[in-house]
Amino acid sequence: MENVLRPMIVIGGSVLLTLAIGWVTDRLLRKADERHRDTPLWGLLRRGGVPYQLLLCAALLRGSYGRAKLLEGHQVGVGRMLTLVLIGSAAWLVIRIAGAILETTYSRYARAHRDAARVRRVRTQVELIMRVVSAIVSVVAIAAMLLTFPAMRTAGASLLASAGILGIVAGVAAQSTLSNLFAGLQIAFGDMVRIGDTVVVDSQWGTVEEITLTYLTVRTWDERRFTMPVSYFTSKPFENWSRGTAQMTGTVFWHLDHSAPVEAMREKLHDILREIPAWDGRAHGLVVTDSTPNTIQVRALMTAKDADDIWAVRVAVRERMLTWLVAEHPYALPRVNTAEAVLPPQPLPSPDRARLRTDDGLPESVSFRAPHRR
Repeated sequence: MENVLRPMIVIGGSVLLTLAIGWVTDRLLRKADERHRDTPLWGLLRRGGVPYQLLLCAALLRGSYGRAKLLEGHQVGVGRMLTLVLIGSAAWLVIRIAGAILETTYSRYARAHRDAARVRRVRTQVELIMRVVSAIVSVVAIAAMLLTFPAMRTAGASLLASAGILGIVAGVAAQSTLSNLFAGLQIAFGDMVRIGDTVVVDSQWGTVEEITLTYLTVRTWDERRFTMPVSYFTSKPFENWSRGTAQMTGTVFWHLDHSAPVEAMREKLHDILREIPAWDGRAHGLVVTDSTPNTIQVRALMTAKDADDIWAVRVAVRERMLTWLVAEHPYALPRVNTAEAVLPPQPLPSPDRARLRTDDGLPESVSFRAPHRR
């Protein structure tokens, strides 16, 4: 009977104690979150409740399973399994705590600064730092798990002896991966491209949606995703429309007839822009930029706060201006001339050769010179 009750008491007591400590910790974090609304740290720490309770339970069982005579004959295996769970839950908890601290730091920075470009830069750096921390903690946890096996500890000396050769082989085999890894760090801390930036890559316009240590995802306007290695952005040129500030200047071109009312179009452009909410009011203008034998090229200029708004302004101006020209000035639209060409005026006959004809078609008088005689 004792062999049954003792394991049940140890296991049940460990589970109940874990749940009690976890509940108390969660209540304390909730009260701290209610008192400090200006920081999300305490609320984010509550997300680590599962690894925290798993760590407590594994630690309690690891310390008491020997006295409980749990699974006699398999105590070594049980102890090793609990150790693996303990190491894994500890690594999980460390990652959650690091994520909470980094997210809190970013939130405070975002509230203190109004510059959207700098906020996106910090956001990119925070996410990449979080990925580096997760990778390091995971590698250390896996190494610690492997070292719990005696065979791995005895093989440690031979592994260290061959570490140089393995490092060279791994470096050659993972050359592209390592280059992408360092390129990701260079992008994060070199402020080349940030999450939320509008970029043009290989004639594809889109927004940077995700940056990792090895690849970068660009979301296009039609909801497509382009995934490319981060080393691309350190080795090839690309357009970053959000570099510095997100404000942009857009243009719209029309090909019109030479008789187009340019001055009236300038006034109409201002009226159209005032009706478009996406126009930021910084600048606008309309000029004739080129001419051909049949048409003139008219360019309208307008500004907006970012790439999305400048696109909306351009399409609205193009459509409304054409509608106004069709309704009010149809003659300004380009057309093909099919009328006969106007001949130049003919010179009148010389007075000493002929006089103007009278109404009946007969010459009024004719004058001529007598032949010269020698």
